[in-house]
Amino acid sequence: MSKPIVAIIGRPNVGKSTLFNRLAGKRIAVVEDTPGITRDRIYAEAEWNGREFVVVDTGGLLLDERDPLQMEVANQARAALEQADAIIFMVDGTSGLNPADKDIADVLRGSSKPIFIAVNKCDNEAREREAGEFYELGVGPVYPISALNGRMVADLLDAVVRALPERDEEPVYDEDAVKIAIVGRPNVGKSSLLNTILGEKRAIVSDIPGTTRDAIDTVCKRNDRTLVLIDTAGIRRPGKVQGTFEYYTVLRAVRAMERADVAMVVIDGSEGLCDGDKRVAGLAHEAGRACTLVVNKWDLCKGKSMKKFGEHIRKEMPFIDYAPIVFTSALTGMGVANALDAAIDAAENHALRIPTGELNRILIDAVTSKPYSRKGRDLRLRYATMVRVKPPTIALFVNDPDLVHFSYLRYLENQIRQHYSYEGTPIVFLVRAAKKERKTQ
Repeated sequence: MSKPIVAIIGRPNVGKSTLFNRLAGKRIAVVEDTPGITRDRIYAEAEWNGREFVVVDTGGLLLDERDPLQMEVANQARAALEQADAIIFMVDGTSGLNPADKDIADVLRGSSKPIFIAVNKCDNEAREREAGEFYELGVGPVYPISALNGRMVADLLDAVVRALPERDEEPVYDEDAVKIAIVGRPNVGKSSLLNTILGEKRAIVSDIPGTTRDAIDTVCKRNDRTLVLIDTAGIRRPGKVQGTFEYYTVLRAVRAMERADVAMVVIDGSEGLCDGDKRVAGLAHEAGRACTLVVNKWDLCKGKSMKKFGEHIRKEMPFIDYAPIVFTSALTGMGVANALDAAIDAAENHALRIPTGELNRILIDAVTSKPYSRKGRDLRLRYATMVRVKPPTIALFVNDPDLVHFSYLRYLENQIRQHYSYEGTPIVFLVRAAKKERKTQ
């Protein structure tokens, strides 16, 4: 069952990333006093009063400097209305009403979606009283808060989670069905790829970015394996501007990957690798989904080398080097069967469990072969176990978790992959103090 989405919108530099970090429970977003500083794909799972949801920080989505800023934030507001289940409209209590705030309110006005005005930087009672002027926006209740120190944030979250819709029941598929989310920037050929897989026109194909309005689940069979294909093409809206679709892409990809086993990240080979492609791949990686990289429209890439293009992808996206790269042409059918097989293999690896004894043998041999010390102390691995799959998640019980550096975890991961390739899936490590060490600390 997919989690509801809460979008934080507002003009730059009102504190969206600070609130996002507080809701996510960790410092994810870059927070600086320069407007528009957040540039990375930003979303995280959050929980309040036992209710889980996905929070999206739109500060990371102001990507195209050619866009007029006020027009872009207004378009993000429109995107939030389409895709989010609740909206936190953030304003700055120290600067008062701003013309850009009114522009966003004009977009939101009349929506049936629950909207909450968070007046940020209300660090004391005086500023809290002054927040009343934002009722003039007329789009929802006003909550004076301080995202930095947490003042009154609990009241805001209480209201937000009460307004969230009940979860939709997930459609029931075969137990061994592989759910594949076809994700990527608009107009990279996602719907065409789906049609080629199915051998029939089940989705609208157009050169206009964002023709498909809603995600479509299509069930098909391959080698007696049930596949559920989730098409996530964007939305075409009147009066769109450059950059708007980045926001649609993120929200749709988040929703699709909530339900998927594998993300098939489609890249337009004729355009080359773009920042938007990296962002979508980052969504899959951060979500812990299995992933394949599908370079589509290769029939248009006369004179290009698959080897060099693949090397470029590996260089630009080292965080997802476990994902296989498949070159396809939805138009001619080239490589499409290979892309499906790669997705199925990735799903199987995503669910592959290593027996505890075998896992400990691999890791203890790895530590013995390459001992690690830090701060004058040797790292000792006491025990390891795979606590879950989808993605494969390994708990390491060591003498001191603070000794473990991410580079050494990468070494251990590579040792595991020498025995079990785990192609197409990330491996997650949880580092814990062994019981004996916990008692002595």
